[in-house]
Amino acid sequence: MTNTASTRQGRPVWDDLVGQGPVITSLQRAATGDGMTHAWLFTGPPGSGRSNAAIAFAAALQCETGTGCGTCKSCHTVTTSSHADVRIVRTEKLSIGVDEVRDLVRRAALSPAGDRWQIMIVEDSDRLTDQACNALLKAIEEPTARTVWLLCAPTIEDVLPTIRSRCRLVTLTTPATDDVAAFLVRTLDVSPELAASVARASQGHIGRARALARDETTRTRRRQVVQMPAALTSIGACMQAATNISEIAKEEAEAITSELDSREKKDLDAAYGVVERGRRPREYSPALSGLEKDQKTRAKRRVLDVADRCLMDLTSVYRDAIALSVGATGELVNEEMRAEIAQITRQATAEELLRMIDAIFTAREQMLEFNVPPLLALESMMVALRLPGGADR
Repeated sequence: MTNTASTRQGRPVWDDLVGQGPVITSLQRAATGDGMTHAWLFTGPPGSGRSNAAIAFAAALQCETGTGCGTCKSCHTVTTSSHADVRIVRTEKLSIGVDEVRDLVRRAALSPAGDRWQIMIVEDSDRLTDQACNALLKAIEEPTARTVWLLCAPTIEDVLPTIRSRCRLVTLTTPATDDVAAFLVRTLDVSPELAASVARASQGHIGRARALARDETTRTRRRQVVQMPAALTSIGACMQAATNISEIAKEEAEAITSELDSREKKDLDAAYGVVERGRRPREYSPALSGLEKDQKTRAKRRVLDVADRCLMDLTSVYRDAIALSVGATGELVNEEMRAEIAQITRQATAEELLRMIDAIFTAREQMLEFNVPPLLALESMMVALRLPGGADR
């Protein structure tokens, strides 16, 4: 989740829930006691704001006015992840393990420090291991009087039936392009033209829209990806495109994780007195090994996340091409590339374009579900995306 505390401070906590009017109304009523329950499951497509919705709801439950005003101390501490009675679990790893959940369950059994709720927010609940799910289920089955669980996952199918059956479901939808553009203009003070462009490019993903609006480098990397389909006319071009996406994923992941890795290593050295005493205590070596293992896992997930985002950008080009080929009206996701996309439609039929989209989703499944090395999955995918009539046919 993108950290928006600095831009949200002073505004109602609901302001970052773009295009989610019915959800906001329901949660506001629950925060005042109408339909309140001990366990909630927030679902919605990537970027729809399910984590933001859970945090906004937590802030409203702790709010001194009961509305989620965004200005009181309770709202501020919840949105900055510093409230004593709100615990947010988010992982940079591939999964959330049982030890982390057991620690959360133990905390959930305690009375809140304040006079309202003890709130446990679990982002990426779909990443819970089987053992972690079992530990969480027991806590949800036997709730304490003032503890609330807020779980987040892409779909209800990503959560065990025994857990989701005990939760009240909150379903978020992909916000409309106009709503995203208006949100960017209001919160980031960007031009309406840029806001409209990146809102389309984000395909309703709020965090992605923010990143594109804020950073020219991010926009440049996306342009590099969406320009690839028109150039896939030979095996050599396909192999090069796969390598380029792999390198983009590694470079961006490194940029995200390197500073954090360095800071964590520095904190570990300070905690064990390595810097001050100039020697390593016996306990330092296993702690360092554990840290390096966690960092490696986090880096792997970052690479997969960036590669996955690149594949979604590629998919948008083929969806645009299908829209053009069948004569659909309206703006394209990649409206600025209409001429290049029209060229693709002259080289491939709608049926071939659909098969290309299927190849992209096959690559996603190989990387995310079956642990196929990203470059291998990307190479296979790019060959399947080669335009008919190109070289090497």
